[in-house]
Amino acid sequence: MQGNLSEFEALGSRLGFRLIQETPERIVLAWQGARFPAFLCLGIALALLSISVPILEALRQRGFQGPAASLWYFPLMNLVLLGISFYLLSLKRTIVVDAKAKTIVLAKRTLLRRSQLRLNWDEVKALRLGTDQVYSGFAIAGSSAAETYPVPSLRLVLKSGGTILLDRSGMKKLESLAERLGSYLNKDVVTQQPASHS
Repeated sequence: MQGNLSEFEALGSRLGFRLIQETPERIVLAWQGARFPAFLCLGIALALLSISVPILEALRQRGFQGPAASLWYFPLMNLVLLGISFYLLSLKRTIVVDAKAKTIVLAKRTLLRRSQLRLNWDEVKALRLGTDQVYSGFAIAGSSAAETYPVPSLRLVLKSGGTILLDRSGMKKLESLAERLGSYLNKDVVTQQPASHS
């Protein structure tokens, strides 16, 4: 195995990979970052350009002594919103299961870096359908600590004892994906029962 397992854990409650390609030679799955927040930030940034451009021009001509000096933060907000939107649009994960090379390659891309995890089929013991405990949010001053809640997940179980997160989504979708990958890899699919709370 080549790569760092921890880099392929996800903080969010949902991923939701889409099937891009399925042939006898390979299966390709892909996930794109949060599109709605990305386009929302981009839309707001573009709308603010009508305000930010005149402010920048006024600051260029008169500096911070003129009437536009108190509005310097509008162009800054534009840059921040554009940065957030470009970052969210750059988020992408792919899973490539190659029958010819007998490998599974997980790739993760952001605006700042790329990571890859490569392992052989014979390193995989089984696929596991279960639940992950995901944090609902961050604790804020004066509030209770962030709590966790169960989210359906699909993981590769390695012979070395570790697991690799493949996807988090609805259980029906994960069951279909697990059946497809289990048949393709010729590996058992085990279901982990959620822990009972007394």
